[in-house]
Amino acid sequence: MQPEKEWDLSIDPDTVRLFILKAKAISAGVNEDYEDGGDREVEFDGNGHDTHQHDGLAEEESENLTEIELRELINDLNVDEAAELVALVWLGRGDYEAGEWQEAVSEALQRGNKRTAKYLLGMPLLGDYLESGLDALGA
Repeated sequence: MQPEKEWDLSIDPDTVRLFILKAKAISAGVNEDYEDGGDREVEFDGNGHDTHQHDGLAEEESENLTEIELRELINDLNVDEAAELVALVWLGRGDYEAGEWQEAVSEALQRGNKRTAKYLLGMPLLGDYLESGLDALGA
């Protein structure tokens, strides 16, 4: 018999994992074409102009599409799911411990979800926080 868990998720952990992938794609957006993920030096000519060539518009468009998709997915969540997503971020960020799950969800519910997508998409480490939050719950 498994020990009873202190949490019960309304939001499917697989849905959260999809959000994690999309969030990580957004944060990696500019570097996604670099195979090894390493930073590149930008070369400047003698006049201070950078000689780095890239298709910035294509990179930006790809990043925006992913962000738009993630924003829509978050906006489609019901109130409980949105609160749990925010609580997972707080858990992953270290604001709460796994044993304080219900308290975190309650706090997120009180906060409301009118701007949940904007709040979450403003976090550069959103994918990492969600991943850590799921890990902390063992989900």
